[in-house]
Amino acid sequence: MEWTPEAEASLKEVPFFVRPAVRRRIETLAAEASRSSIDLAFYAAAKARFGQT
Repeated sequence: MEWTPEAEASLKEVPFFVRPAVRRRIETLAAEASRSSIDLAFYAAAKARFGQT
């Protein structure tokens, strides 16, 4: 799954010990939405869906 630099930078704000799980979850959501890449808008929407603003 391809990540834009902005989305990747936002992911780095997540604590390192949960980052792999967050990455997998967002990539799963993107795949379910038939997306081939993750941009900042999708990342923000996914975080909001998890209840994290």
